[in-house]
Amino acid sequence: MAAKPTMILPVGLLVAILSFTNALPSETISNAAETLSDSGYMAMSLTLNLVSSSLLSQTSSATIFTPPDSIFTELGQPPQSLLELHISPLGFSFPGLRSLDPGTKIPTMSSDNYLTITSPSSSDQVSINNVKILGSPIFDDGSLIIFGIEKFFDSNFTVSDSPAQIPSINDCETPYSGGNSFSFHEASNVLISRGYSVMASFLNLQLLGFLSQPSLTLFAPADEVMVDYSGRFPDYPSLFLRHVLPCRISLKDLVNIENGTNMNTYLNGFRINVTRSGATLKVNELPIAFPDMYYSDWLVIHGVPAVLSLSEPADDDDNDDSDGDTFDTIPFRDSGDEVTVPDASTRSTEF
Repeated sequence: MAAKPTMILPVGLLVAILSFTNALPSETISNAAETLSDSGYMAMSLTLNLVSSSLLSQTSSATIFTPPDSIFTELGQPPQSLLELHISPLGFSFPGLRSLDPGTKIPTMSSDNYLTITSPSSSDQVSINNVKILGSPIFDDGSLIIFGIEKFFDSNFTVSDSPAQIPSINDCETPYSGGNSFSFHEASNVLISRGYSVMASFLNLQLLGFLSQPSLTLFAPADEVMVDYSGRFPDYPSLFLRHVLPCRISLKDLVNIENGTNMNTYLNGFRINVTRSGATLKVNELPIAFPDMYYSDWLVIHGVPAVLSLSEPADDDDNDDSDGDTFDTIPFRDSGDEVTVPDASTRSTEF
């Protein structure tokens, strides 16, 4: 099997995400600037007000890394090219950043430059381009996250690429057999705080009827794209089940699995297809906007900018032997490697 490239969180996602999203609300920018000022980051507070219209006008989520005022004083007003290096169009929580392997490349608003995770996998600290992140976010409203860092990132920073480890996804072949004590409470609170309350409600309902702790991956659409489904109660089971994998797949797994890999979901007959085109990573043609939004040893949640759509049934009246269930007529992709998982119909699922 051919060696995989070094793990990259794709710069190509920037273009893809912008096609699905709107600008960050002006209220978010205003609140962030006020919080920065109150927290002693006056320089970035003023800078954010100046550059938000040009750098944050076409993304609905972002992560900003800011050095303290003393570093701004030494450098003077940084050029826009340097500011772009300190803004990623993806949303990252601290646990999400900590989960990334050394060498993982993070896209920025500077199309020519990545940031690179440089902290060891075993470390509780996170460093990027050999610059340490100073603990928890200064500001985090669910769409805009701001971290303090020791100093500006070096735009000329490089690190030698090493072959990425191909992740094992054997846990997609058998159900999790862990203990009986588990709760979605913590994950639901994270979803609610970041504007994904509809999917949080589905989790709390435990539509999958677990008898023991599962191993899951959830692709969560934001609340604003769920409006069209309001009141469509018969669609709720399908809507939720097709966004859930019966295995735990983090972003670093998604980046390195075989291009075109198919993974079954809890919706019988519906599969999630992971593809890469150049540096762009997608699931069923949707970019991941908020990777590893929630991350634990049995549950991972990724934010996506739209609902995973059911494919149109194949137009073949002569060979239509379906029983009328639209799920039976979803055409499967015939490319890529399929990850075999237990048929969702055999699981303890009740509505």
